[in-house]
Amino acid sequence: MKKVLILSYYWPPSGGAGVQRWLKFTKYLREFGWEPVLYVPENPEYPETDLSLQKDIPHNLKVLRRPVWEPYTWYKWLLGRKKEEKINAAFLSERKQNRRLDNIAVWIRGNLFIPDARKFWIKPSARFLNRYLAVNPVDAVISTGPPHSLHLIAMEVSRQQNLPWLADFRDPWTNIDFYHELKLTGRSDRKHRKLEQHVLASANVVTVISNTMARDFHQIFPRQYEVITNGFDPEDTLHDKPIIPDAKFSIAHIGTLVSSRNPVCLWKALQSLLSTVPSFGENLEIKLVGKIDHSVITSLESHNLLDYVKRIPYLPHTEVIVCQRQSRVLLLLINNTPNARMILTGKFFEYLATGRPILCIGPTDGDAAEILRATNAGLVSEHGDIPTLEKHILDYYQRYRNGNLTADSRNIDLYSRKKLTGQLAHVLDCMTTHQSR
Repeated sequence: MKKVLILSYYWPPSGGAGVQRWLKFTKYLREFGWEPVLYVPENPEYPETDLSLQKDIPHNLKVLRRPVWEPYTWYKWLLGRKKEEKINAAFLSERKQNRRLDNIAVWIRGNLFIPDARKFWIKPSARFLNRYLAVNPVDAVISTGPPHSLHLIAMEVSRQQNLPWLADFRDPWTNIDFYHELKLTGRSDRKHRKLEQHVLASANVVTVISNTMARDFHQIFPRQYEVITNGFDPEDTLHDKPIIPDAKFSIAHIGTLVSSRNPVCLWKALQSLLSTVPSFGENLEIKLVGKIDHSVITSLESHNLLDYVKRIPYLPHTEVIVCQRQSRVLLLLINNTPNARMILTGKFFEYLATGRPILCIGPTDGDAAEILRATNAGLVSEHGDIPTLEKHILDYYQRYRNGNLTADSRNIDLYSRKKLTGQLAHVLDCMTTHQSR
């Protein structure tokens, strides 16, 4: 088999969305002629841990681990947080913060740690990997970001070892939805953009997760971008016991609910339906699974919906799959941000595999909406389009009352993790063949 070195910050026992893309690729790569070797941090600061994901790690996989220093101890001290408290991604805050201290901490984060808080891992990692590869050669190197420090490690390793390099972007860099919140100086912004350009120009192949992201990157640096979406693993849906749907008309959001995803239009639509549709209040359940920004709770309270909310803390992935299949409607929220059209969250594809109808709030001309229409898996309405949203909810509710609320999905096998790994292996084959000529 050919060997590929994969650099990833997120790896089990990490939980959350960031870990699953490359865990699943690694799970299936051997079936396509590639032996993965992982390089991951020994002591990372993960927002969540999930031991259930360890079942997907291939037998006898070589995993290289090295310590990483991250400035989170003083970050927590500055914000008055406990040492054991987790740092959430994407500026999620479960309680109201001291605005002044929070602004200072964000400014420091954005301007002193470029491209991110793992910058201190770049040089020692490159030195370690170059020594390792001198006696343990591989055929290619892959980096996945964010964090984008991983790309800078891979760039140096690729240069010194003359290895073909694939840079994978699970999210954009300078066009990520919270980039404008980093309080960057002009100098820091230029540095981010220069590093981004350097990575996009230097990698042999750049993979992205959506068509719009490919077009967006092409405007930043013109070149070919390979689109390999996220997906679902059919093996995750194998259960010994039958799944019993929720008794109530449950609208479930599963995953982190940040302020930019706060669906105020949904709360208004539900408030309206509660006052106009008989029995709706008796059956409604708003199921929120995972961490929730305090602004979302405030919004629910202002619309008198807290009595209908069922909050469930972070669940291991095995339990998440069951929860998705129990829910009556799966809520897909696309961030209400300028880059919304390119957003394809990892959970979207797991939603597709459940057979439950999806209610999407986001751009009707975005990548998620396009896939929803192609798979016939759900309905989509724009942020702020309350009449259309009410119509969609009422349609689902009537079908729930009639006992036929299911999704008549099609073509979802295109997004199976094994099939997507085959696409990745093909890209790797082409990249290494081209390099050897």
